[in-house]
Amino acid sequence: MTAAGNGAQTANRPVRLPRSARRKQLLAAAQDVFVAQGYHAAAMDDIAERAGVSKPVLYQHFPGKLDLYLALLDTHCESIVGKVRDAMSATDENKDRITGAVHAYFDFIDHESQAFRLVFESDLRNEPAVRQRVALVEQGCIAAITDAIISDTGVSRAKAELLASGLVGAAETAAQFWLAGGRQVPKAEAEALLSALSWRGIASFPLQGESA
Repeated sequence: MTAAGNGAQTANRPVRLPRSARRKQLLAAAQDVFVAQGYHAAAMDDIAERAGVSKPVLYQHFPGKLDLYLALLDTHCESIVGKVRDAMSATDENKDRITGAVHAYFDFIDHESQAFRLVFESDLRNEPAVRQRVALVEQGCIAAITDAIISDTGVSRAKAELLASGLVGAAETAAQFWLAGGRQVPKAEAEALLSALSWRGIASFPLQGESA
């Protein structure tokens, strides 16, 4: 199989890509294989073949399968946390922040469902390094929302973290359920439903300087 279309080989010769471009290519191939087969069933041979490179080339960039998997997780974990942080900083309106946070999860799962499955549905969740990264995703999203809640309501950090964890948990669970169920509810409607549910709870906490 030649891979002129994916930039791996031309006329049976490997194409020399810049290191960053090669790494991106290998990560994309690995993601396809990990999602299709699961971590344990996936083999480095499969990933190299998918990328159109030799195994030595693959090992030049990633010493082992776990290193490759963790590199993928790092990329996607940073993406979802960044989306939630952006939602919190994009507006001063709490209602819009909640809508933004919910949208961040649904947008991530809708456009990057493979990435979502790698992060939240991994068959390697018992691996300490994987478990740590998944926990950091939740902690990062909770921290971003916590700061916004404290700034606007003045409740204690402990209370704000509890509220934020509830919103993150609801968004993650609902988005996962929506994906697994085959997206039966239109995305915009699903986001609106969950946002309305969450806002009814958060709105009961008055802004600083206001009475309940």
